[in-house]
Amino acid sequence: MATIRFTVNGKTRDVETEPDRPLLEVLREDLGLTGTKYGCGEGQCGACTVLLDGQPVLGCLTPAQAAHGHEVVTIEGLARDGALHPVQQAFLDEGAMQCGYCTPGMILRAVALLGAHPHPTDAQIVQGLNGNVCRCNDYHRIHAAVRRAAAAAGKKA
Repeated sequence: MATIRFTVNGKTRDVETEPDRPLLEVLREDLGLTGTKYGCGEGQCGACTVLLDGQPVLGCLTPAQAAHGHEVVTIEGLARDGALHPVQQAFLDEGAMQCGYCTPGMILRAVALLGAHPHPTDAQIVQGLNGNVCRCNDYHRIHAAVRRAAAAAGKKA
């Protein structure tokens, strides 16, 4: 057992756990952050995507110890002061979800993509979301949501 100290959604947290335990389990079971979804457990679907120091990682494959001393953002940490994050709002506006299971991971991956490429090309959107699977095959709406979020951010700049 080890104490893992990390910042989750802006709050410093200490968790006593096995260092190699998946970050996904720590977030869901120990911290009650169930927005991060368990999908395949093999790093193939992206449902468990969270941001670790702003970079998307797969919670099912990332050991808890990798978060020690770092910042983790989950879907619960995106909204501010009662307002959805622009990417969350764009997904809502575009209806970019059917069953919704992939949505938290897709949104977090899109946030990271737009952080790196504020005005992504369609090819960059495809590449940036590669690894996150939508089993409902709603990719056209998801890509439209990313384009909408990018356009909205450009209007605020």
